[in-house]
Amino acid sequence: MKLPSIRLPRPSFPLVAPTVPGGVEVDRAPSHHGADYDTGWARSEPARWARAALVEGPMRLAVGALASPTRSGLDRLEHLEGPVIFAANHHSHLDTPLLLTSIPTPWRYKLVVAAAADYFFSSPSRSAASALAIGAFPIDRARVSRESADRAADLIAEGWSLLIFPEGGRSPDGWGQGHRGGAAYLAIRAGLPVVPVHLDGTGRIFARDDKVPKPGTTRVTFGAPLFPEPGEDARRLASRIEASVATLADEASSDWWNARRRAHRGDTPPLTGPGTTSWRRAWALEERRGRRRRKLAWPPL
Repeated sequence: MKLPSIRLPRPSFPLVAPTVPGGVEVDRAPSHHGADYDTGWARSEPARWARAALVEGPMRLAVGALASPTRSGLDRLEHLEGPVIFAANHHSHLDTPLLLTSIPTPWRYKLVVAAAADYFFSSPSRSAASALAIGAFPIDRARVSRESADRAADLIAEGWSLLIFPEGGRSPDGWGQGHRGGAAYLAIRAGLPVVPVHLDGTGRIFARDDKVPKPGTTRVTFGAPLFPEPGEDARRLASRIEASVATLADEASSDWWNARRRAHRGDTPPLTGPGTTSWRRAWALEERRGRRRRKLAWPPL
């Protein structure tokens, strides 16, 4: 005997998630990756000791063998105290390890790194490794996120210094991409100085599309701290930070005196390079690198 099939009536009302009354905050479920990943555990005392051992051990050895860094401008930070914001140009994934082993000890061991959530926090394992190894916390670079800014401001208020790359991503062709306003906004909001930093050589060692790094030489140049001026907005401060990093780049490719003269005249070459065809940009970049090689060469006898 065949039983008759039973057909349930389709609901005539929409099935939607329940609403939350206004003024009621709902706790989010902990996220294991992405922009909501909680990195608080990576700032605990055991994690900080583990990170310090990693930075001073394997990371320093690897950076020294691969990048042979020369560091200058540290005297400009001698009288600087308290949390600061380090703002650097960005050409390579080597930039962060190079800076973690170059930033002076008053800040090195209490430093967090603003890292792209879509890359460094794309999976649970990568999220944990980024938070522990480099002290990273996620920021959403695809859109302006107040949550990311609040997270960074809270860390600064707790006494942490911040390393940020205002260009937002690695250079695609060796030239800079122009600065965004995140570092400037946080400096104004927290009333902190910004230390401009220029990295030279990392793009030749491990560029954006490289699969395997090629050993070479690098130079890290620290600039004089920039303090937010009364009434200054984030756009103007961001322009000052970018101009300062450009002056440091000019200093690295020529010398301190001529770089300062060009800065005084307003003739400093921009970080973004010439606004022309790709082959001309590549030519100009090699020409700039060539000036530095000639400066370091022995004089003709």
